Amino acid sequence: MSCRSRLRDAEIWNDEFLEQVRRCNRAVGVGPQAVSEIGAGESLAAVETVAWLFRNMGAHRQGVQRIVNELAKEGLIEFRPNPRHRRANLVALTARGRDIYEQADRLQIPWINTISKDIDPNEIALATRFMQTLRRRLEEQGKQEPENGD
Repeated sequence: MSCRSRLRDAEIWNDEFLEQVRRCNRAVGVGPQAVSEIGAGESLAAVETVAWLFRNMGAHRQGVQRIVNELAKEGLIEFRPNPRHRRANLVALTARGRDIYEQADRLQIPWINTISKDIDPNEIALATRFMQTLRRRLEEQGKQEPENGD
């Protein structure tokens, strides 16, 4: 199996994983871009800026800003003044947001345990390191245009 097809398998797995997260979000009564999907429950344990969130998530700033705005409309997060930067507000979970995140997280635990059953923890650690390395390399590569192979 080629590296390319293995990476495609990882992409398919990620899509299926996110769909299961969306099901958990719907079960607790929030939209598909809820706190748990973007990992903001963990990211927002510390109050941070949108710029920090998008770097932490490995996503585009505009996409994260749109999601953050939607979460604020739903009352799941709030904006707070940033003493270090006048224009870059801090983003924090509200009590409702924290409760929703914890509910969705509790729903995810059983299926995570099921899908990871009988997988050696060393294999999980190896896969995690691989994905971290891949993410770091992709971030380093940035928006470089691929070279034409002609």
